[in-house]
This record gives sequence, structure tokens and C-alpha cells, in this order.
Amino acid sequence: MTPLIHLAEAAEQKSAEVTDWAGRIGWVAGLLLFIAFVYWLMRQGWKWRGSLQSDLPELPEVPQAPGEAKLTLSGRYHGSTTAGQWLDRIVAHGLGTRSRAELTLTDAGISVVRPGANDFLIPVEALREARLDKGIAGKVLTEGGLLVVTWAHGDTLLDSGFRSDRAAEHAAWVETLNNLINTTEGIAR
Repeated sequence: MTPLIHLAEAAEQKSAEVTDWAGRIGWVAGLLLFIAFVYWLMRQGWKWRGSLQSDLPELPEVPQAPGEAKLTLSGRYHGSTTAGQWLDRIVAHGLGTRSRAELTLTDAGISVVRPGANDFLIPVEALREARLDKGIAGKVLTEGGLLVVTWAHGDTLLDSGFRSDRAAEHAAWVETLNNLINTTEGIAR
């Protein structure tokens, strides 16, 4: 008989009625307003950083006929920073926008084609160094997982980070770019 009594009691039990709908709706609305406010503050910070970096000149455009491709890379553009300061993100002129990227190395330089973001050219005479690194402005990978290209834009040295869909391509890019930089410097002297 005892099990039947427990079943009858369990069948009669109900959850308590929610009587304070206004309080719950108020908390949810307050939380949503707080999230919207934090998002607005982040957006204002991004705009402020862009206005501080407004002295950067416009990015060079990708030429219509850049020449024969020496190397190509398909992957992701992770952003640009002030050279040597991997957390100082550059946001002016769309350089802070992460995106897919198609890189093509030609005699003109590195063409960076980004769907949904500004395309730009890193002119060959602006190249300073190429290296493998592990992080750039909010993106940290394993050692050597990121191709970082240092280049001059106006009076500012920038580090731009790229990650190929095939990470084995990074070493060829570093070697080719550094050879190109050394050859260009030898001609300039």
C-alpha cells in the first residue's frame, strides 16, 4: 500500500504558480539593456581608436593588372598592429577587420583581397620583414602558426597577420619575402 500512497501524492503535487511576472520581465529587460550598453561602449571604443589612427594614409589599392603571381595564399587575415606591439590593433581604413583573404605576391607587392572588407596592396618597397609568429591582436596560435609581414605605411611600421588554410605554406612565404626584401634593399643602396 505504501507505494500507491506515494504515487497518489506525487500526482497531486504541482509546481508553484509564478506570480511575479513583472519582476521577471524587469530583470530580463534590465539584462538586455545592460548587454546593449556594453556593446555600444565597445563600438564607441572602436570608433575612438579609429579616430586616433586617422593620421594613417589611405591604403594602396590593388592594381588591375598586378603582374605574374609568384606565390598565392588562401586563408584568413587576422589584423594589423603597430610593429613590435602585438596587442596595439590598427583599426583605421578597415585594417582591424578580420576576414577571409587571398594573398598574391607579384612584382608590385602583396595583393590582399578580402571579401566583405577593404582590399589593399602592400607595395614591395614598403616590405620590411616576414616571419612566423604565434599571435597578433587577440589571436594566439601555436608557435609559427601565423605569417606576420612587417611593412611601412606612411610613417608607421605595421605588422599584418595572416594564416593560410595550409600552414605548411608559411615557410615558403617567409623565405620568398625576406629574399625579395634583401634584393630590394640591395638595389636601393
